[in-house]
Amino acid sequence: MAKKTIVITGASSGIGKATAIYFAQKGWNVAATMRNTDGISGFADYPSIVTFKLDVTNTESIKNAVGQMLQKFPDVDVLYNNAGYALAGAFEATTDEQVRKQFETNLFGAMNVTRAFLPHFRSKKKGIILNTTSSGGILTFPLYSIYNSTKWALEGFMEALQFELKPFNIRIKNIEPGTVKSEFTENISFVSNPDYDNYAKKVQHNTLASYKNAPTPDVVAKTAYKAATDNTFKLRYPATPQAKVAFFFRWLFPLRLFNKMAAAPVEKQIKTKDTAGIDSTI
Repeated sequence: MAKKTIVITGASSGIGKATAIYFAQKGWNVAATMRNTDGISGFADYPSIVTFKLDVTNTESIKNAVGQMLQKFPDVDVLYNNAGYALAGAFEATTDEQVRKQFETNLFGAMNVTRAFLPHFRSKKKGIILNTTSSGGILTFPLYSIYNSTKWALEGFMEALQFELKPFNIRIKNIEPGTVKSEFTENISFVSNPDYDNYAKKVQHNTLASYKNAPTPDVVAKTAYKAATDNTFKLRYPATPQAKVAFFFRWLFPLRLFNKMAAAPVEKQIKTKDTAGIDSTI
């Protein structure tokens, strides 16, 4: 039986990298894409992983990379739109440029890469499109209004897209992790504003602290593999225990009560020390 092939965007670290390795371990060819392929480590033991330079915010880069990948792997089975990052902070503190960049990466990038692969999948009369939408595409978090809006938009786009692709046997599957311990937190773009800082710094501190006990990206990689191989048209896959619990409570409780419960852990007071070493709280 011929090897199956998956294309993964944002595969240089975190969920993307873990997924590339997991699929390779399962015997798949992997086209691992990233903005910069220089100095990438961790793939040397997996000859079935081939790296390609692809910037999801650049349509010419997408066009070139897709051509190269289809030349190397003429029969792609799965596209995994995983590239993304988080913009955090008070909305008023963000600039139009920052907001547009967030949408260009998390939403329009996924749209454009998907569009580039649709002719290939249609010609085969089959294909699977995975998307890292996050639990932040179903729930909302304090300080993450722009990030949440990109993920909610991606959820809605993919849910609607599935109807027109079903006649071609092309399946849409959204992977929805909660917090994951990875390089994702290092790449969060946090914007500050003195009028909001008393609240924002406290919330962001507590939010980042919650990642310390989070599962590793391997948990999400296994969910992505299940979604790619279960032979169903199932749309949504909560990818971590936290996400599964959160989705259940969101269904169970009224929105006002659920939002209060969700915000409480990140809005709690934190102790700090001033320059004189005196304890205080924010």
